Amino acid sequence: MDKDDIKKYLNEGAAARTAVDIDMILDLSTRIGKNMLEGKKLILMGNGGSAADSQHIAAEFVGKFQKERRPLMALALNTNTSSVTAIGNDYGYEKVFERQVEAFAREGDIVIGLSTSGNSENVVRAIEAANRLGCITVGMTGKSGGKLAEKAKYAIKVDSSKTSIIQEVHITIGHIMSNIIEDMI
Repeated sequence: MDKDDIKKYLNEGAAARTAVDIDMILDLSTRIGKNMLEGKKLILMGNGGSAADSQHIAAEFVGKFQKERRPLMALALNTNTSSVTAIGNDYGYEKVFERQVEAFAREGDIVIGLSTSGNSENVVRAIEAANRLGCITVGMTGKSGGKLAEKAKYAIKVDSSKTSIIQEVHITIGHIMSNIIEDMI
């Protein structure tokens, strides 16, 4: 990778960040914030880098983003390795998040699935379960959206097909949402 490649990568990432649907993020964040103020929880999940992003976003709500405030209920389902491995072993990896959503989610909770392809079966199944429970469901995906964009009530598609850039934009969106919701508190 030379200087030109670095500039190209940075420009591609900047273009993907500026192409996000600002109105949707603002409206969705406001809705999520209202639900969290009413005691609802935020549940996130993903695989690989999306798992790390899920955990990071959850931490912003439980801890703080930029302001001192009360902690908010948020959890990343991929962080409990005992549950993930037990469910994967006993029921199949495609059910590791679905089963946890069935255990933890309640009507009005917010369930966000992150998948750069939009086709991670375990994330899609969890969003379907959350829909059945009456949750607000959000799919954060890449350009194509995949099955996740079809199943989630809200689809945030990053205008890129490059996994690393999609993940970088997902965390940016998570930070923006954290900031909006923190301002509401």
